[in-house]
Amino acid sequence: MNSAPPRPIDQIAALEAAFVRSRLAARAEPAPDLAVRRRRLRGLEALLHDHMDEFAAAIAADFGHRSPHETRLLEMFPSLEAIRHAHRHVGRWMRPAGRPVSLWFQPARAEVRPQPLGCVGIVAPWNYPVFLTAGPLAAAFAAGNRALVKLSEFTPATAALMARLAPAYFAADELAVVEGDAEVARAFARLPFDHLLFTGSTAVGRQVMGAAAENLTPLTLELGGKSPAIVAPGYPLAKAAERILVGKCLNAGQTCIAPDYVLLPAGSEDDFLAAARATVTACYPDFARNPDYSAIVNDRHFRRLVGYLEDARAAGAEIVPLVPACPPDPASRRLPPTAIVGAAAELPLMREEIFGPLLPIVPYADLDAAIAYVNERERPLALYLFDTDRGRIERVLDNTVSGGVTVNDTILHIAQDSLPFGGVGASGMGHYHGREGFLAFSKLKPVFRQSRLNAMGLFKPPYGRLFEGLVRLLLR
Repeated sequence: MNSAPPRPIDQIAALEAAFVRSRLAARAEPAPDLAVRRRRLRGLEALLHDHMDEFAAAIAADFGHRSPHETRLLEMFPSLEAIRHAHRHVGRWMRPAGRPVSLWFQPARAEVRPQPLGCVGIVAPWNYPVFLTAGPLAAAFAAGNRALVKLSEFTPATAALMARLAPAYFAADELAVVEGDAEVARAFARLPFDHLLFTGSTAVGRQVMGAAAENLTPLTLELGGKSPAIVAPGYPLAKAAERILVGKCLNAGQTCIAPDYVLLPAGSEDDFLAAARATVTACYPDFARNPDYSAIVNDRHFRRLVGYLEDARAAGAEIVPLVPACPPDPASRRLPPTAIVGAAAELPLMREEIFGPLLPIVPYADLDAAIAYVNERERPLALYLFDTDRGRIERVLDNTVSGGVTVNDTILHIAQDSLPFGGVGASGMGHYHGREGFLAFSKLKPVFRQSRLNAMGLFKPPYGRLFEGLVRLLLR
């Protein structure tokens, strides 16, 4: 007889016990040395490297279909790179850094000491469950912390695999992987972590921020938004279309930094669409049976995306399939890449993050109009610019605010471990990746070391003529 699935109340009790265990252990070992941090990073690397095929199979089961090639490229490779980058650099990151001391306080010394926060929480989303778990974990371990991880209820096979494997590589008080539904996730966010990192939608991010506020838990929020791709006048449309569609079609558009819509010079729409069709045909021949194209993760998200198309069509927008004679398939949840021209600004398609293979086309009169269009909306997680004119590139960079930018390509800024990753405004707060991830999970403790010989005795009561003279000198 099969055992009953665990109840949320039991999962929450297990979560709370894991939190207490991890927090007590962190308090008992407040300053793990370099060897401990590197051991944990090596453990995380081994967990992923030893079980790559199992993770690819689990993710494919969660999605209904996802290419193992995409999983290796988009999840395993950047995860392992992030871990190895942290392993190489953590010894330098954790050293105290000397700071200058004002002339009036010399010969004292000052420094900043990075210190582990303790027990951190990481909430990972469903779209890249391995990478968006491993990336934050690499930063947390490098900073000397212990961690609890909550994976999405939309990827239960991946969460179960991670939970099953973790005890073979980590002590229970070093890493705990939490399974469960949205009720468990809410309980997770309410715990008094020393830091909480959440990756997900802006709407849920607001709820997480509210829950964390009860404990004044410091937060890093990695959210989403509508990331524009601007094609400048004169830039080769075929090249822009190829890079935009490749970035859009990865994971069937279910990427937080996927190009959400394209701003094109007015009159170039037909040429861009022709190049977009050619790109999709070249990347995914025999589309209906092509194994490299991912499914939409579940029925709810499939219906949401089809609803965007139906609303746009009903409002008079032009729906342009980029794969001829291949309609959306609800049975397999395969949704072909589709462009939309002339969608009204008030449609959900144009107001909400798409998170799927739908690509609105927005013509603009001049580059200033394109910049204004971006700036009239919430600040995006990513911005993509296709241009070769250095002056115009600097103009766009200076006059737009976004979480990150890739020029003349898409997606790739997230793969640079030397660059911070994070949103701004509605697309998030805080940064991680590389050194910025180490800093996000550290307390930078300022330390002032007084010298045996110092002048502080001159500044204590009772105040007299010498004090007045010194103060006049200080305030001159």
